[in-house]
Amino acid sequence: MLTELIAALDEDDDRPALPGTSRGDLARLVRGYAVALAAEGLTAGETVALAVRPGPRSLATLLAAYHLGLRIAVVDPTAGPDVVRARLELASPRLVLADAAAQAVAGWAAPLARRAHLALPDLSTIAPVRTIGRRLPGSAPGLPPRQGQRPSPYAGEGDAVVVFTSGTTSRPRAVVHTRASISAGMAAVRDLVRPVPGEPVLGGTFFVLLPSLAGGAPVALPARRGLKRQLRTLRPQAVYLTPPQLRAALADGCRFTGRVYSGSAPVSASLLAAARRAGAREAWGVYALTEVFPAAAVESSEKSAYDGPGDLVGSLLPGVEARVSTSGEVLLAGPTAADRYLGSPPFEWVATGDIGHVDDRRIVLGGRAKDMILRDAENIYPGLYEPALHVPGVELALLVGVPATDGDERVVAVVQPTPGAADHDIHAALRDPLVRMGAARPDAVVLARIPLAGRSRKPDRAATAALAARLTRAVADRAKNQDLPGAGG
Repeated sequence: MLTELIAALDEDDDRPALPGTSRGDLARLVRGYAVALAAEGLTAGETVALAVRPGPRSLATLLAAYHLGLRIAVVDPTAGPDVVRARLELASPRLVLADAAAQAVAGWAAPLARRAHLALPDLSTIAPVRTIGRRLPGSAPGLPPRQGQRPSPYAGEGDAVVVFTSGTTSRPRAVVHTRASISAGMAAVRDLVRPVPGEPVLGGTFFVLLPSLAGGAPVALPARRGLKRQLRTLRPQAVYLTPPQLRAALADGCRFTGRVYSGSAPVSASLLAAARRAGAREAWGVYALTEVFPAAAVESSEKSAYDGPGDLVGSLLPGVEARVSTSGEVLLAGPTAADRYLGSPPFEWVATGDIGHVDDRRIVLGGRAKDMILRDAENIYPGLYEPALHVPGVELALLVGVPATDGDERVVAVVQPTPGAADHDIHAALRDPLVRMGAARPDAVVLARIPLAGRSRKPDRAATAALAARLTRAVADRAKNQDLPGAGG
């Protein structure tokens, strides 16, 4: 699909591609960066690291690198400088392509950037750096688009993208997608989103940008501020927002006109239903991993109708296969699956880390294997029970384990109310779901804002467990003090 998209970009095409950028502008940028990268002596199979903010130049650079058969390693500035350095040393890029902002984060603007949880090491100590876009004082030499005939496209197979995922500083983990798996993933997203030529799509990931552009639809990146006005002005045919973005949009009173898609973190039935109430014709939860993008999808009506245990994340997309290991972990395979972890053998099946089962190609999850809580010698998988906690007035809910004094764990439900919801109404609505949890019923329920982490702003279970421990300890201390002689009651 990417080869076809690059070939189809016409420099005389004045139809919009991105805000302020026509398809012709994008075509000229792709050609110019392809010529410039070839002039740097880069050849197919070599790695370039990309640290450029989303926009026309980052998209054009990615397409140009793909056109030449280069492997792109994506840099996440929120991972921390030590982790980023370890990751890039594993990827061994020949060249680092960074905009002036990324270089500033690694240099003079580092103290300011840390307040926004952004940090990068000195990129020039890893590989030569070239600046994409406007240079600032102290920036590395520029790599401006160059005139010339676009080099011949690379026609072979091989690696396309390296995306870093969970791992440690000492042992970083990198997912390697091939040209075949990237193309299959793009095709799967295109078939799911069904972009109509000429009608805008709102989304901020390459997996949304590229299939939409290939389908002839212009794409806009979600505004950090003013999303409500952007939605009202564009009236997009499709919108992709992460769950935190979607919750914030709904809290701000945003209205939708087409289809809404959400993923990269757990998507509850109540969140999708709220998107439908806000005008969406359809609201989809997308189940995807860095290793398999996408894997399954479910529309709001089907997810809301499901009343069994666990979280229905959807029907497997065409070509994707699933099975369950002897330990209950869901395993995936198919054309959208990555080839391997960098430095490891190819996958036979991708281990998702999710406990669940497959019923007639529908995946139902019971939680993350590593999130298991052990109480009274009984294994409790939070994902089996968390969907039932999403009652009216609840925006997000997690079950976490808090260490008890006897070496066991206590189960605590941490519930994040929707704005304006009354505490007593939430407790009343939770009464029946808590009774139905049986042996997994939590020892305590606390209302609090759930911490988020990572690029996708997923719920941070470790931080939530620490928060639950503090809150329940404070409640216990208050109760203890009230029992003391002379204590107020």
